[in-house]
Amino acid sequence: MTLRGRRVSPVLRWGLTLLLLAMVLWLVDPAAVGAQLQNVHWPWLLMALAITPLQVVISAWRWQFTVRRLGGQLALGYAIGEYYLGTLVNQLVPGGVVGDAGRALRHRQRVQTTTLAVHGVMIERLSGQLVLFLLAAVLAVAWLPLPAPPMPGLFLLPGILLAILLTWSLFRAPPLANWWAGFQADLRRALLSRGALPQQLASSLAVIVSYLAAFWCLAMGLGFPVALDEPGLLLALCTVLLMAMVIPLTVSGWGIRESAAAVLWPLAGMDAEQGVALAVCYGVLVLVSALPGVFFLFNGRYQTPGQTAYPCQD
Repeated sequence: MTLRGRRVSPVLRWGLTLLLLAMVLWLVDPAAVGAQLQNVHWPWLLMALAITPLQVVISAWRWQFTVRRLGGQLALGYAIGEYYLGTLVNQLVPGGVVGDAGRALRHRQRVQTTTLAVHGVMIERLSGQLVLFLLAAVLAVAWLPLPAPPMPGLFLLPGILLAILLTWSLFRAPPLANWWAGFQADLRRALLSRGALPQQLASSLAVIVSYLAAFWCLAMGLGFPVALDEPGLLLALCTVLLMAMVIPLTVSGWGIRESAAAVLWPLAGMDAEQGVALAVCYGVLVLVSALPGVFFLFNGRYQTPGQTAYPCQD
């Protein structure tokens, strides 16, 4: 990825991550955040962790379904292993998309065309992000309050908006006309057609619901009253945190996620420390849940059948 032709250095991503985290620590009480994390109830954390394999399996099935709609084949066992490995790489490498790029490159070795491998991953991820934004819009309208009077955390809003603008500038380079036409055709076939859209929406919604269920379990483990008193408000706030994590400018969403929590929780009438503690807890959960990816570093045993040279039809 480039910005005005220059490569965005991983050092800059690490620097942005640390800068945002430092800003969060300056705005909140680190001791209060640490105290909440120390008093967490482990059974709830284990319950949240138990949800994560379901997320991977459903996501892998969505990838398999997408590839099949594009005329290829993908073994579910191979897809699960690759998804674990890709998730682990995304947790450790700045940018948040390197694991997905690697997933596409490794799948390319098992099919006849690069287009199938790349578009399969792109459309599968796009399906999840589309449903996330739709769900976030619904929950925001239904549950999020109007902004309260200015809070100290609002100073982070310009930084978040700047991150969004930078992300847009990183990915706005227009693709070649032929590629764009081909991608549109694949997008209609694997996501927007009548034969694909219901399955894509259902699987993506199931994945996002599992994310929110994990957030709710963590909030229960941290003893936050909002988890029982106003679960709709909590889930609406958490969808915003999930959207913040999509911005690929830091390491695994660290910094951006905590910054968003520090801003949103006071606007909802709660302590910023609670939001930051929940965001940190979720970040650790995601990292731990991705550790099985280590076992799939050498996953050549997961064979993928060859590509079928015809597209799926409705």
